[in-house]
Amino acid sequence: MATLLHIDSSALYENSVSREVTGIFRKEWESQHPGGTVIYRDLAAEPLPHLTEDGIVAALTPVDTHTPAQTEALALRSALADELERADVVVIGTPMYNFSLPSVLKAWIDQVAIVGRTLGETSSVAGKPITVVAARGGGYGPGTPRESYEFLTTYLEKALTGLLGAEVDFIVPELTLARSQPAMADLVDAADASRAKAREDAVVKAKTLAARFAA
Repeated sequence: MATLLHIDSSALYENSVSREVTGIFRKEWESQHPGGTVIYRDLAAEPLPHLTEDGIVAALTPVDTHTPAQTEALALRSALADELERADVVVIGTPMYNFSLPSVLKAWIDQVAIVGRTLGETSSVAGKPITVVAARGGGYGPGTPRESYEFLTTYLEKALTGLLGAEVDFIVPELTLARSQPAMADLVDAADASRAKAREDAVVKAKTLAARFAA
């Protein structure tokens, strides 16, 4: 049966747009694959440790030379790589924090990108479809004043394709702060439209990918 890896990284819960949209994606996926498997990681609730020297060295040296700390560090990296390799489809929810991604998501990428396994031309996850729900509080699209400040989708597209060789697609709800920031009051309609489109896109993308990996 098909397997979905669902990752959330927003520090918010009740008011998180990225969590809302990944939840819609997952619900549609599960409706298409009721007997399938979902692997879920909430990186905000259970943050991964940052990549350390032990984790780097362990991935580059023979197992029989590892210290206990290196063995432990590599075990975590291997477990995360196993999850990614097992998944037929991945959906990642992330907000933009200070023009980029949450550190907890960066930690996941650093841990899971393993030389000789998931990283490089012979990546074990090459071609894997990853849908990223990238929620942005303001407007950073082409032609906007802050277009050059957008390092969320630009980084993730390069990291997930360039490092892992994955097939990456984005759903981008914008202006998510419009209803809570008085200075953005005139953007509320645009924000609502962007959020509605993100919900619709999540259903369409999940249904399309579910059909692609039908049993």
